[in-house]
Amino acid sequence: MAVHVVKAGENLWSIGRLHGVTIQSIVKTNGLPSSNAIIPGLALYIPNTRPVIRFYKIRAGDTLWQLSSRFGTNVTSILNANPGLDPNRLYIGQNINIPSTIKPQMATLGFVVPGSPQTFLEGFDAFAPKLTFLAVSAFSFTDEGYAFVGMEDIAIVNRSKELNVIPLLMVRNMKGGAFSKELAGSVLANPVYRRNLVLSLVNLATQRGYGGVSVDMEFIPPLQRENFNTFLRDLKAALGNLILHVNVHAKTEDIPLNPIIGAYDYKTIGEIADIVAVMTIDYGYPGGPPDPVAPLWWIALVTRYSLTQIPKEKLQIAFPLYGYDKVVGTNQTRALSVLSAQNLAISTGAVIQYDSAARSPWFRYWKGTEEHIVWFEDSRSYIEKYRLIDLYQLYGTTFWQLTLPAPQNWAYLANIDVYKPGVR
Repeated sequence: MAVHVVKAGENLWSIGRLHGVTIQSIVKTNGLPSSNAIIPGLALYIPNTRPVIRFYKIRAGDTLWQLSSRFGTNVTSILNANPGLDPNRLYIGQNINIPSTIKPQMATLGFVVPGSPQTFLEGFDAFAPKLTFLAVSAFSFTDEGYAFVGMEDIAIVNRSKELNVIPLLMVRNMKGGAFSKELAGSVLANPVYRRNLVLSLVNLATQRGYGGVSVDMEFIPPLQRENFNTFLRDLKAALGNLILHVNVHAKTEDIPLNPIIGAYDYKTIGEIADIVAVMTIDYGYPGGPPDPVAPLWWIALVTRYSLTQIPKEKLQIAFPLYGYDKVVGTNQTRALSVLSAQNLAISTGAVIQYDSAARSPWFRYWKGTEEHIVWFEDSRSYIEKYRLIDLYQLYGTTFWQLTLPAPQNWAYLANIDVYKPGVR
């Protein structure tokens, strides 16, 4: 694979000739609105047959010869990928690039909020081969803890299984269209209501053909931390062989009384759940100042902390398929898919910048007297995140959410060996 960052004066004909690909393939792979719609700073993903670059941390006893054998390459290729690397002075913890014929392995989970099941299913077949799990976010629960379905899900569940993707029933503490800390707190605090929630979730998952449950309770009152652990423990016991997947807010240290992250006891959740997904998204959040949505430096800090509490074989980190358009000064926020963000830059003639610390693209444009800053994702930022998963040998990633077009991400997944049901 290759990433070509457009320079002033370039066109798709010259870029295609440079990489030996057609203009049409570049347009399709990158979701461009037309064959002449490019701007300086735009990152174009160019699939090719070159070995994938693996990101590896040196361990005790490693030699380049051993690594070349393990990754299906040779010492010369490794040295060429790491200018200045001294093969006789490797040190533990050193990060190196390894061109490899062996793809990295990981499990992927896509979330979907099925507002229109038929619309979703029309495009589902295209990226189903690149998913291990599909979490169907169609469930909440009452004040007494009874889980209920709020959107049509059966057609999605059935098609998911036909396409060899494990469907998970995703439950959230939603009330009136928003997360409710009061709903989560009152149900978790009451043993009877907790039991109602456990039994109703298991019944719904079984009756509707799900392979497990994905829990996404947010803004849980910190004082319910132990009750949340108890709920998860009881739910896993009741699920038996069905999967328990738990989503938790990202953090770099444990602050038990924090209103957002305090209720998540990473260590205990990591012991109970089959999979734990840390939500490494919304560092730049709606209503906040213009900041990257998922900066790499922050994700790295969150990952390193998470690994002290959660086994790497259970740990997923989250990738956003969206960006935020913010009005400077007011922080008024509009969410948009990464494809829409890319094409907004093209339509406004903006020059796309790339933040080297965040490893994220952004651009500025004006709407009348309003200054807008847009942070989003592109092939460069996604590749860096996939390399982080490979470096730490995590279980995989989650995508929020699948109705948001992100063609570069799906194209890059051809370089990943995605786990499928029955393969772990």
